[in-house]
Amino acid sequence: MLSGRTLCSLSIIILVLSFTCAANSSAANLTQNTEVQEFIKEMVNEQGFDQHKLETLFSQVKIKQKILDAISRPAEKSKAWYEYRKIFLTDRRIKNGAKFWSENIDTLKYAEAVYGVPAEIIVAIIGVETFYGRLQGTYRVMDALSTLAFKYPKRSKFFRSELKHYLIMSQEQKFDPLSKKGSYAGAMGMGQFIPSSFQHYAIDFNGDGEKNIWTDRVDAIGSVANYFKRHGWEKGQPVADKVQLAGNSVLTKDDSCRRSCKLELTIADFRKKGVLGETRPGNETPALFLMLKQKNNWEYWLAYNNFYVISRYNHSTLYSMAVYQLSQEIKKLFLNKSS
Repeated sequence: MLSGRTLCSLSIIILVLSFTCAANSSAANLTQNTEVQEFIKEMVNEQGFDQHKLETLFSQVKIKQKILDAISRPAEKSKAWYEYRKIFLTDRRIKNGAKFWSENIDTLKYAEAVYGVPAEIIVAIIGVETFYGRLQGTYRVMDALSTLAFKYPKRSKFFRSELKHYLIMSQEQKFDPLSKKGSYAGAMGMGQFIPSSFQHYAIDFNGDGEKNIWTDRVDAIGSVANYFKRHGWEKGQPVADKVQLAGNSVLTKDDSCRRSCKLELTIADFRKKGVLGETRPGNETPALFLMLKQKNNWEYWLAYNNFYVISRYNHSTLYSMAVYQLSQEIKKLFLNKSS
C-alpha cells in the first residue's frame, strides 16, 4: 500500500507530466486546428503553396501565452505621457542616435534627398523601435503571427492576413519562415515592419538585389524613408508645436487626439476654441489637438500632417510624440557635435 507522501509525490509527477505533454503537444496539435487547416488549404489553392510543407511547418509552430499577454497590455494604453516618455527619451538612446547618424550620414543624406524625410525622423524611428537595430525581438515571427492569428479572436483576421503576407514574403525572399525573429506582434528588422509593410514599403536601397532590413542599415534606412513618403510625408513641413490654452478655452480631454485621429479642424478653428501661442504653419493648416499628462500638469500641442504620418507607424499619440521629441533631441546633439 502506498503512503500518503508517495501518493502525493506521484500526483505531482503526473501533474507535471500532463502539463509537459500539453505544452509539447500544443505545437504538434496546431495542424489539427480547424482554422489552421482552412488557412493551409487557402494558401495551397490561392497561392500555390505545397500542402505537406505547410503542414510540416505548422507542426513546428509554438503557441506562446506570453505573446497573448503582451498584446493585451501595450505601454501606449497603460501609461501616462510622463511615464511613457521616460522609456524612450533617455540619455543613452539620444547619444546612440547621434552616433547612428554619424555612422550612416551619407545614407541618411541620400534618403532625405530622395524621399524628403529628415534624417532625425528616420533615426528616431529606428531608435524607438529597436534601439538602432540592437533589439529586434526575441519571438519567432512564425510563432507570433500564428499565435495571434489563431488564438487571439479580437484581431485574428488582421494577423491571419499578416501570416499570409509573411509566408509569401519568405518564399519570395527565399528564407526559412522559422528563422526570423521579431516582436510579439510579428514586426521585423531594424524598423520593425510587419509583413504587409515589408511587402509594400521595404526597398533594396543599396542595389544588391536583396531587401535586407535586418542587418543592412542602408536598406533599413531607405525602407523607413520610403514608408513615410508613401504615407504622405510633406518635405520641409513641421510636425507639431507646443501651445497654451486661454483661461476661457472650451477645449477638454475629449477634444484631445489619443489614437489615429483625422485632421478635421484647422489651426484657425483651434484658435477660436482658445489655443494660444505661435504655430509655424498658416491658420488654415489642418491640425490635431493633444493634451499630454505630465506628473503635476498638462502639456498642450497642435500637431500637423507629418505627425499624423508618424502615427501610421503606430497609431498611439504617445508613440508619435515620443518619436518626434526623440528626433529633436538627437538632432540637437548631432549638430552640437558636428559644429
